[in-house]
Amino acid sequence: MLGTLCTLITALTCVSGVTVVTQKPVVTVRRGETATMDCNLRTVTESGARWYKQIPGGVPQFVLIYYRQWWSVTYGSGFSSPKHTSNYLNDKDYCLIINNVEEGDSAVYYCKTWDGSVKHYIEIVNTHTCASGSSLPPPVLTVFPPSSAELQSNKASLACLAALPSQSKGFADVTWLGDGCPVSSGISTSTAVQMSDQTFQISSYLTIKPSQWVFTCKVSLGSQTSEKNVTMSDCRI
Repeated sequence: MLGTLCTLITALTCVSGVTVVTQKPVVTVRRGETATMDCNLRTVTESGARWYKQIPGGVPQFVLIYYRQWWSVTYGSGFSSPKHTSNYLNDKDYCLIINNVEEGDSAVYYCKTWDGSVKHYIEIVNTHTCASGSSLPPPVLTVFPPSSAELQSNKASLACLAALPSQSKGFADVTWLGDGCPVSSGISTSTAVQMSDQTFQISSYLTIKPSQWVFTCKVSLGSQTSEKNVTMSDCRI
């Protein structure tokens, strides 16, 4: 059966506030199809895009480097065409192309470039892809409401524990909703931890105001999504 590949941008980094390398999410594709990851070099125009792949618990692997004025792509060990290739739209927009997508392509991918104006490499972090089969079970969620003591101190927080199957390789998207709307602040989410049975766990915390209620923890794994609500009535008072 066909599977899916999904990509999510979670954070950016820059050096000296000069350059920020940005990427756009890759649309979900089926196993065997082609995935394209974009990278915008912003102010850098005289340098190519370097791509790295990192699997959980491993070291980053150099995939390839491509510059628009070169005639060919330079590959790292173990990577080659036609599986991996690159292209550009203009002098700032580059892309990594992965053909015939499979579950082994699940990894964290880094886009990196050289900014000669500050003599630093600029890179994006926590851009992860997850590939999974269509029969992958959904995440199992457990939500912990704040205690009465937290509510009285006006520093309440919610906790969401997500159990992921071993096939997920620890990649999942955790989001919080408040009254159905996305929450963008007060969130702290851990990286996945592999358990003794080879499954993974992710914990996420949301700081709230006691006057605000009906929150939802939502965890997406490929095409599978699980949600769990917590309301004022769930609190220990």
